[in-house]
Amino acid sequence: MNRGVIVKAARETWAATLLLGLGLLFVEAILSYVLPTFQEQFSATFLQLRFVQSFLQALLGTEMSGRIDPGMFVSVAWVHPVVLAIVWTHAILLCTRVPAGEVDRGTVDILLGLPVSRWELCCSETFLWIVSGVAILSMGMAGNVLGSSRLPPEMRPDASRQMIVLANLLCLYLAVGALTWLLSSMSNRRGRAISAAFGAVLASFLLTYVAQIWSPAERVSFLSVLHYYRPLPVLRDGVWPARDMLVLGAAAAGLWVAAGVIFNRRDLSTV
Repeated sequence: MNRGVIVKAARETWAATLLLGLGLLFVEAILSYVLPTFQEQFSATFLQLRFVQSFLQALLGTEMSGRIDPGMFVSVAWVHPVVLAIVWTHAILLCTRVPAGEVDRGTVDILLGLPVSRWELCCSETFLWIVSGVAILSMGMAGNVLGSSRLPPEMRPDASRQMIVLANLLCLYLAVGALTWLLSSMSNRRGRAISAAFGAVLASFLLTYVAQIWSPAERVSFLSVLHYYRPLPVLRDGVWPARDMLVLGAAAAGLWVAAGVIFNRRDLSTV
C-alpha cells in the first residue's frame, strides 16, 4: 500500500463517508426506537393475514412463525431498504473511483504516472474502502444503540447479537463492493459502472422479495446476496451465520481478485 494514495483518496471521500454515516446513524436511531414500540399494536390475528406474512417474509428474508417476537421488530432496523440503500451507496461510490472514475475524469494518466504499481493503487484504495466501510457501519451501530437506549430494558436488543448482525452486514458490504470493483475495472465510464452496480443490487433485492411468494424464484434465490444476510435468526437465537458469512467473504475475495487482475492487464488511457 502507498500512504500518499491513501491520503489522496481519504481527502476525496471523507465528505461522502461522513454524510452517509450520519444518515445511517439517524435512520438507525429512528428505526431502533420506533419499530419495537409497534409490537403491542400488532395482534396475532393480524399477523395471520397472508399479505402481511408475505410482506414481512420478503422484508426479513425468512419464514414467519406467526408469533409476535421482539426480535422481528428489532431486525427490521437492519434490513430496512433505506438502511441497505445507504450502505450499498457508500460501497458503490467508493469502489467506482478507480479505474472507472479516473478514466471518466480524464485523470487516469496522472494516477498511473505515480511511482506506484497498479496493485499498490488497488490495495491502497481497497484499504481506504474497507476502513471507511467499518466506520460507516460503526456509525449505524451507534445510532441503533442510541435509539434502543430510549426503550424499556426488557425491549432492548442483546448487544452481542447486534454485533453478529453487524459482522454479517460487513460481509454483505464487502461482497457488493467487490462486485462494484469488478464492474469498475471493466468500464471507462463511472456512471455506467454505478448504474450496473445499482442494477445488480436492485435485482438481488427483487429476487429475495419474489422468492418469498413465487416458488420458481425460490429455487434460484441463492443468487441473491440478501439470501446470505438474515438478521432475524441471529437476533432470535444468537447463532453466528458462519456459512452465510463464508459465502459472502469468498465471493468478495474472488470478485476483488478478478477486478485487480483486469485492472492490471487493461490498457487504460484518456486519449
